[in-house]
Amino acid sequence: MESLQVTRLMSCKLSANISHKACSFRPSRQLGFSSLSRRSFQNGKLTVARSDITANGGGFGGLDDSSNSNSIEEEDDDEEEEEENGLMLGLDRDDCGSVIALHLIPPSGEVTIDSHQDEAADTKGEDEGIEEEKGGEEEIRSRVTYNIVFVTAEAAPYSKTGGLGDVCGSLPGVLAGCGHRVMVVSPRYLNGTSADKNFAGAYDVDRHIKVPCFGGEQEVAFFHEYKKGVDWVFVDHPSFHRPGNLYGDSHGAFGDNQFRFTLLCHAACEAPLVLPLGGYTYGEKCLFLVNDWHAGLVPVLLASKYRPFGIYKDARSILVIHNLAHQGVEPAASFKNLGLPWEWYGALEWVFPTWARTHALDTGEAVNILKGAIVTADRILTVSKGYAWEITTVEGGHGLNELLSSRRIVLNGIVNGIDVTEWDSSSDEHISFHYSADDLSGKARCKTALQQELGLPIRPECPLIGFIGRLDYQKGIDLIRWAIPELMEENVQFVMLGSGDPLYEDWMRAAEKTYRDKFRGWVGFNVPISHRITAGCDILLMPSRFEPCGLNQLFAMRYGTVPVVHATGGLRDTVENFNPYAGDRSGEGTGWTFSPLTKESMLEALRTAIMTYRDHKSTWEALMRRGMQRDFTWETAAIHYEQVFEWAYIDPPYIT
Repeated sequence: MESLQVTRLMSCKLSANISHKACSFRPSRQLGFSSLSRRSFQNGKLTVARSDITANGGGFGGLDDSSNSNSIEEEDDDEEEEEENGLMLGLDRDDCGSVIALHLIPPSGEVTIDSHQDEAADTKGEDEGIEEEKGGEEEIRSRVTYNIVFVTAEAAPYSKTGGLGDVCGSLPGVLAGCGHRVMVVSPRYLNGTSADKNFAGAYDVDRHIKVPCFGGEQEVAFFHEYKKGVDWVFVDHPSFHRPGNLYGDSHGAFGDNQFRFTLLCHAACEAPLVLPLGGYTYGEKCLFLVNDWHAGLVPVLLASKYRPFGIYKDARSILVIHNLAHQGVEPAASFKNLGLPWEWYGALEWVFPTWARTHALDTGEAVNILKGAIVTADRILTVSKGYAWEITTVEGGHGLNELLSSRRIVLNGIVNGIDVTEWDSSSDEHISFHYSADDLSGKARCKTALQQELGLPIRPECPLIGFIGRLDYQKGIDLIRWAIPELMEENVQFVMLGSGDPLYEDWMRAAEKTYRDKFRGWVGFNVPISHRITAGCDILLMPSRFEPCGLNQLFAMRYGTVPVVHATGGLRDTVENFNPYAGDRSGEGTGWTFSPLTKESMLEALRTAIMTYRDHKSTWEALMRRGMQRDFTWETAAIHYEQVFEWAYIDPPYIT
């Protein structure tokens, strides 16, 4: 018989043969008998009787058959009858005869106590109610909230060029809704266009600081807007006020980007200490989420400038890598401009391999801001699990794979979410017809409307393939260009939306003239058109060479458009390859992935998708519905971020 150890809380009178040390009691709940013994023990009594059913087969603590049973003192004489029916107490002894444990036995000697089942049932509801209430209280007590500071070069809707702006524009609001105090620090860009009105709601907080960098003290100001539970803080300096986009203009990237984002990082470290937002500052116990190389100096500054002087000792920094290809590399001579102690040069030191140097006398010495962030951050995140692995490989590491591999223990990947209020086929203001997974009839009408808008022949039975994205090498545009002649031999239509490399822009225009009834190329970017293409196409093609996360495939699945993607990074994580024989032959998956990245492999996947669309309509509809039912919300992503926040505080700061 399994014995239960019984300890303290209720005293009892025992015969002289039983030591007080061997008999004391714990509350019945801790013994696991709560539902069974609640009524029997509700007045604090326990009948102790001799039992022949003990673990060692002996009597009860030296009592013989004529010994009187002992019981806990009970003042109420009316309980005698109930006391006689109480549970008996057996003893377990070791080899030396010493009492080592007690266990409860029914009067009949049986292990199970059927006579108490009704009592247990009567008290079950009460017991469960107590447990639920207690569990809720514990959950509330144990919930940890953080002062979170996002540092980013862009955050929608204030500034945006790509996925980084989407992440830093959506995730902060969701985390604020979870109870965290959230600040987002980004530049106050003014370029003399209508985009300037995005900052109209921000006011000057009248806090100016001087940043020691680039051979002097640079004065920056702060603007603030409280919106959707988030403190949006904008760093103001003349270097952020110029025509062009966030990082450059028609002549290329701005030559002083290192200066501009050095100011951002220094200001972001000071903001929690000096800005009385809502009447009080964020203080030193902050969790910094630094995004890409633009914010990469923040963990280096925390380790070199603040913690040695006792500031930010309870702060943590998490580096979020959205695209490892951009690292903030500048000549080694620029290190003195960053406002860092000279002994920290090694953290940013970078040497180009021989083949990458410009001439024979080039030593290849440089500073790499993203490398400094990887070295000093407490944890590292990427925007998908697949990309977290890829950046540790030679092919995907862009020269930092060995360093990232050395920190693999703190490297995680979390797939980005999407704004499901903006991307909702049942209410999208940019599309003419609405639909859902329960009623797909509007999807066909959206396709017809798109064909009509683009001047393509209206052919419902013809698969319509779409592409949305930048026209550059990363996105695999060269593969599409090589494959189009063969693909146009199929009974399909193809539409592309994007801008970028002038070579591919000109090719899109030429292809439209060559394949008048099958191909359309829209050079530029237009938000309403992107929504209509996503809703109207049957297939979305994404042959990216690498894709840290990717958003278009998430939008496509939410709109019932089946993705065909290269199996890389976030594309591989989010698109489940179609298997027609799984699930009792009803099929599983949400699209097609192909590998290796070749024209032949891509065309094979496309032809399989086209054949399924034409010949297996029920299977195709099941594919659409499975994609539309996938959960890619920011609320889900926020749960994973909170787990990483918890891990960040398990250990002391990585560099103190």
